[in-house]
Amino acid sequence: MVSTTFALPVAATGGRILSLMMRRFLTTVILQLTPFAASSAREAPSDVYRSVLRIEVASQVPDYATPWNAGRFGGGIGTGFIIGNNRILTNAHVVSNGRRILVTVHGSSRKYPARIEHIAHDCDLALLAVDDFSDFTSFPVFTFGEVPRLESQVRVIGYPIGGERLSVTRGVVSRIDFQPYSHSRADSHLTIQIDAAINPGNSGGPVLQDEKVVGVAFQGLRSADNTGYVIPTPVIRRFLKDIEDGRYEHYVDFGINEFELHNPAMRRVLGLPADDLGVLVTHVIPGSGAEEVLRPGDVLAGIDGIDVDSAGQVEIGGEHVNFNEIIERKFTGDRMSVRFRREGTWHDAELTLKPIPAARMQAVQYDRRPRYIVFAGLVFQPLDTNLFAAARFDDVTVRRLYTDYVPRGLFRRHRDIVVLSRVESDPVTSQLGDFAGFAVDKINGTEVIDLKHAYELLHGANPPEFHVIELFGATRPVVIPSADVAAANERVARHSSIPQLANLED
Repeated sequence: MVSTTFALPVAATGGRILSLMMRRFLTTVILQLTPFAASSAREAPSDVYRSVLRIEVASQVPDYATPWNAGRFGGGIGTGFIIGNNRILTNAHVVSNGRRILVTVHGSSRKYPARIEHIAHDCDLALLAVDDFSDFTSFPVFTFGEVPRLESQVRVIGYPIGGERLSVTRGVVSRIDFQPYSHSRADSHLTIQIDAAINPGNSGGPVLQDEKVVGVAFQGLRSADNTGYVIPTPVIRRFLKDIEDGRYEHYVDFGINEFELHNPAMRRVLGLPADDLGVLVTHVIPGSGAEEVLRPGDVLAGIDGIDVDSAGQVEIGGEHVNFNEIIERKFTGDRMSVRFRREGTWHDAELTLKPIPAARMQAVQYDRRPRYIVFAGLVFQPLDTNLFAAARFDDVTVRRLYTDYVPRGLFRRHRDIVVLSRVESDPVTSQLGDFAGFAVDKINGTEVIDLKHAYELLHGANPPEFHVIELFGATRPVVIPSADVAAANERVARHSSIPQLANLED
């Protein structure tokens, strides 16, 4: 069985309370979620509880299957805590796609409207502010500590499902590791694993040790009981430093895939000593910082003067973690030194780190309207993880374009992979339903670069007599008479209740 890690859902609400059936369902689920925990050598003063806030969110999730629709409405409960003057820290997944955010103080019934100041989906953190902070100025402000040691106790404070009041749980740090963050489904960062029970609603709550925040509760493990994860302070501090200039930039990418070098025979072939150092570079992502220096076949043995062992681990602060933790703490434009072996010779070089924006195509998107074009009943959308999940494409070429988009550098020529995602019923589109799910290669003989380009090709000032749309892997092109487009657009918009035939912006 494959273990899956997932973001703890906020405690969902339908009106003021859950139905009995939903409560039973969520209770069954969260018993497997477990986690975050808590404790410190001494009890926190009750006054600090005022600074742990209940966050109530009304959300609207976009509908990528029918992108012109508003999407479904929902809601949930999470936790946040005060870290400064009108600065409330929580998880990104608590407030993602939020349309209304309200915060409540422990022991009070008043709800304060709040807004998102900064949000980082790649590390599942968000900073909120309330419209009027005057009632909070006397509240304690949480400060941050360091990464807790293994076997040390921590305490988690939050508003989990099962009641309306504040909850405190305890647990022990059982692992410190580099793990996937399930909110984006595409990012991995340092995490702390705890063996304590936690329920949905605890998301965004502070994890304390010695009265200082050592992390934020955020996700659990489906296949294990009493196992949960905490975002540690190095990730939190990086997020807070990143937003100091008023905007958030994504993490930088090293840009390599590596293979562990435990095998003695392989080490001998590569001319490496039996010192348990170095990993094999198997792929370098085009456009990454590593492309400046490294090549497939190189052996990476050091980063910023720190040895990289044969499992890709480095020692930081007395803990052995994945070497990417060094890159995690850097920002766009930072220089990084690497030591590597190529064709029997050792080399020392520097490279400039930078993000790879195209990689966000393979991350779940939030707080954005789906982009699309409806043209005579044909619906075109840019390929990304949201669309992939909604449409469940089974065409081999579409799957290959999705997986190869970043590793093969397809983004250098194609800002979008445009897909004919669905075909609305109309006389013009009869017999064309089988073409849904194919990627677009050319429109009227021109290779399609992105969705805007596709729109321009379909809506030119002097359209051809027939629009010819060539699809990867299709047995023949799709042909639409130009003279029939306007009438077809009108019929499809009316029958399918489409208020706007195109949205080209996020």
